[in-house]
Amino acid sequence: MTNRPAESAAAAEAPEAEAGPRWLTETEQDTWRAYMHAYTLLEDHLDRQLQRDAGMPHIYYGLLVQLSEAPRRRMRMTELAQHAKITRSRLSHAIARLERNGWVRREECPSDKRGQLAVLTEEGFAMLGRSAPGHVAAVRAAVFDRLTPEQAAQFGEACRIIASGLQPAGADVPWLR
Repeated sequence: MTNRPAESAAAAEAPEAEAGPRWLTETEQDTWRAYMHAYTLLEDHLDRQLQRDAGMPHIYYGLLVQLSEAPRRRMRMTELAQHAKITRSRLSHAIARLERNGWVRREECPSDKRGQLAVLTEEGFAMLGRSAPGHVAAVRAAVFDRLTPEQAAQFGEACRIIASGLQPAGADVPWLR
């Protein structure tokens, strides 16, 4: 619940300090619900496209992309969890699945024997190369073909502002759990 529930006349006249939560305005509520609706539909759309075309969920595709962009196509597991914005437990499960597919392997971290590296295999890199065109087409059709360049820039800026406010130092973020 993000909007104000029905209230008594006396409660409606109470000063702001005693009023309790700062409820969303009607415009904010409409914006919030539009965002949640779009986010849910977009995530489902991209997940279905990748399952159909590549046999993997969207989150796994994102992990392969992160590894493909890392030096030598490898990254510490804790750093990969941070980039993917997921818990270390969820990452470990995902990497195990990607290992079974032959797309990723784990290696011991040479600088820290307690740490592990996730390494994108040649087979994983090839799968990413086959999957990327369809995924990019799905993203473009679902998002960028529907927005003007100005709207796309504003959308990106709004997302960066929201994300930066949710990652302050010392925050309870998934990759630290």
